[in-house]
Amino acid sequence: MKPYYRVANYYETDQMAVVHHSNYIRWFEEARVDFLDQIGLGYDKIEAAGVYSPVLGVSCEYKNSVHFKEAVLIEVKLKFFNGIKMTIEYKILCADTGQIKAIGESRHCFVSTDFKPVSLKRQYKEMYETLLQYVENEEEQ
Repeated sequence: MKPYYRVANYYETDQMAVVHHSNYIRWFEEARVDFLDQIGLGYDKIEAAGVYSPVLGVSCEYKNSVHFKEAVLIEVKLKFFNGIKMTIEYKILCADTGQIKAIGESRHCFVSTDFKPVSLKRQYKEMYETLLQYVENEEEQ
């Protein structure tokens, strides 16, 4: 899977030219959207099928600051998926040095357009199979 490439914009920084902490969460979302597009299951397809994937929780641990105009790579891994919920891990790295800038995760569920829980395994088998093949097996790590 190709990491998501991002350059820090001026408007994302504070007075010290350091990216404001709130923007890392936005970058996670950008990287998640890119990941889903790469596997052929973009949000446009998911939502066209009548499924939403709201965020249940998100966390971010800041390791090193990202500065204005610094390029980063965001690695995305589908850590957990059972057809009802999923957890996605993120690692933000300096594109030039590989230094870890931040790590985090977001947790999601699947619901219908009227916000009732959905089991992809039972109701959207093709979506389920596509996502299942990208689950990172913790035993392999």
